[in-house]
Amino acid sequence: MSQAAPVRALRGRLLSFKADPAEVGAEASCDYHEDGVLVLAEGRIAAAGPADLLLPTLPADTPIDHWPRCLILPGLIDLHIHYPQTQVIGSYGARLLDWLQTYTFVEEQKFKSADHAAAIARFFLAELLRNGTTTAVVYCTVHPESAEAFFAESERQGTLMIAGKVMMDRGAPQGLLDTAEAGYRDSKALLARWHGRGRQLYAVTPRFALTSSEAQLAAAGALLAEHPDAYLQTHLCETPEEIAAVRALFPADASYTGVYARHGLLGPRSLLGHCIHLAPEERALMSDSGSVAVFCPTSNLFLGSGLFDRDGLRDPGCPVRTGLATDVGGGTSYSMLRTLAEAYKVLQLRRQKLPALDAFHLITRGNAEALGLVDRIGTLEPGSDADLVVLDATAVPAMAHRMATIGSLAEELFLLMTMGDDRAVRATYVAGERTLPQDEPMQDAAQALY
Repeated sequence: MSQAAPVRALRGRLLSFKADPAEVGAEASCDYHEDGVLVLAEGRIAAAGPADLLLPTLPADTPIDHWPRCLILPGLIDLHIHYPQTQVIGSYGARLLDWLQTYTFVEEQKFKSADHAAAIARFFLAELLRNGTTTAVVYCTVHPESAEAFFAESERQGTLMIAGKVMMDRGAPQGLLDTAEAGYRDSKALLARWHGRGRQLYAVTPRFALTSSEAQLAAAGALLAEHPDAYLQTHLCETPEEIAAVRALFPADASYTGVYARHGLLGPRSLLGHCIHLAPEERALMSDSGSVAVFCPTSNLFLGSGLFDRDGLRDPGCPVRTGLATDVGGGTSYSMLRTLAEAYKVLQLRRQKLPALDAFHLITRGNAEALGLVDRIGTLEPGSDADLVVLDATAVPAMAHRMATIGSLAEELFLLMTMGDDRAVRATYVAGERTLPQDEPMQDAAQALY
């Protein structure tokens, strides 16, 4: 990668995090340049810094996308989302287990059709990019065709995605069931074909303990043991009703989390959605294994599942790694900005805090750290993949009106996280290429700027 031959540069207000503000303080946590430049080459960030230092180093014909007043951040990261649920989002009036049977399982049966899966994958990835999300951890359906379609579309778009075929051999309609053997075989074949191919990564995906037999959970654990660099995604302790049902199915286990621990499904690459109703011994299992508890505030509110205890999970005596996600389609927005707004409200009800800098760290570097990918995504460090989002805190009249009284970066970020949505996303870049045909940046000739 050579700065002498950049593909393009971006100019604007650069914001990236070096550490968690909750641990090191706001000032030490981030790099911020009021007038900064990113130099992009070969899909990566070649240089980042103040405009007055970097602009004179660029060849005169370098194309520069200039975003005056806008914030340029690493692309946003979503740790838990279901692409087959795009057409059940906003379905009325059910709690988790009824919602799955009434809406989700009906819709997911359509994904046996490769054409249907491909069409939904195109919509889904376009919607993520429109909302500034450049990496997500994605559930497909039980059908191998659904995962093939998703990975093929992600490869076409150039996005870094983590996804997997759901493994599910009970507790659902016949059209959504595999077997322990078929789930292992199909998942292994998909993993071999897609994990590490370009920017695609694989997650072994037993939906949750209610829909996988002992044999299937053991098969998922075996697959992880064979491929320790793969991810694991599933659901955990979302509702009291779910926990009671798991207890009835696995009476020999002391806890729901214990079921996963016994089958080898916990570890630093394990992403466990929800984790609302964890007992102390379950927190200890997650802490000791390095597993990640994924906070899904919008779906937790929508389905009435409960309030995530973020501070409790971050207790220094038994810390559990945490991340944030939309959980579409139980979640009702693809926007990580809207998700931050709901997270703030959930934590307010818990008498817990989510300052703006902590929030934006969470959906960039924080989620990248949860994935073990902070060397590739989540920051503006040279060498990182050039996945970027451009945010405008004056995107709509009400936000512009409020911005007239705002005097700090933290206040501006808080406005973005409480009033922002896809309209605040002026542009999204994937591996250095702009994906959104929305507002045009100012195209400045490099020689006119120095």
